[in-house]
Amino acid sequence: MRLIEIIVNDRLGKKVRVKCNGDDTVGDLKKLVAAQIGTKPDKIILKKWYNVYKDHITLDDYEIHDGMNLELYYS
Repeated sequence: MRLIEIIVNDRLGKKVRVKCNGDDTVGDLKKLVAAQIGTKPDKIILKKWYNVYKDHITLDDYEIHDGMNLELYYS
């Protein structure tokens, strides 16, 4: 298991650094982000450009690596 650090930015002033495993799912990442910013995980949408990341797919499958920036949107 390798720990990777992902930076999540909502471009409204919140920038969160989250450490997780590469084999974690996007849903797991949302739970970690939600715990840090105080929002429910089901209200969070993670994107990179126009790609919306689905909850059941792992970070390795999306080729999300250490130090990568993701965009945070609220639904």
